[in-house]
Amino acid sequence: MEKLLIKNKKAYFDFFIIETYECGIELKGAEVKSIVEGRASIKESWIKFKNGEAFVVDMNISPYPFACSFKEDPLRERKLLLHKKEIIKISTKIKEKGLTVIPLKVYLKNNKIKLEIGIVKAKKLYDKREEIKKREEKKQIKKNNYNY
Repeated sequence: MEKLLIKNKKAYFDFFIIETYECGIELKGAEVKSIVEGRASIKESWIKFKNGEAFVVDMNISPYPFACSFKEDPLRERKLLLHKKEIIKISTKIKEKGLTVIPLKVYLKNNKIKLEIGIVKAKKLYDKREEIKKREEKKQIKKNNYNY
């Protein structure tokens, strides 16, 4: 059973999602409680690969207000828990031109915080306009169907 905690809505609009992976995330202290309360953001975050490991960069997790005085840096790099084969597969794919890896959503699965990451390609401006046009057409069709 999954419970969606955070979703990167802008990623679905700005990028073509080629492939997705589920991974764990290494958290410290009361960061888990902050995420469950929804005090985190993945809008500006991205994934980097360093020394055969994957890290999420710029994921903002606000400090938990009821935690002791020991506070973690809200924007620190957090290690992703992926298999070595997955890391190699993803890092070789992003070496292709124009591909990057970003977090898409954070959810709770079997009482563990999971992060869904995606290999993505940026959309051009005309792709975004086309998507907006399709969305508007769907709204119009739905509106016309309700009027009958």
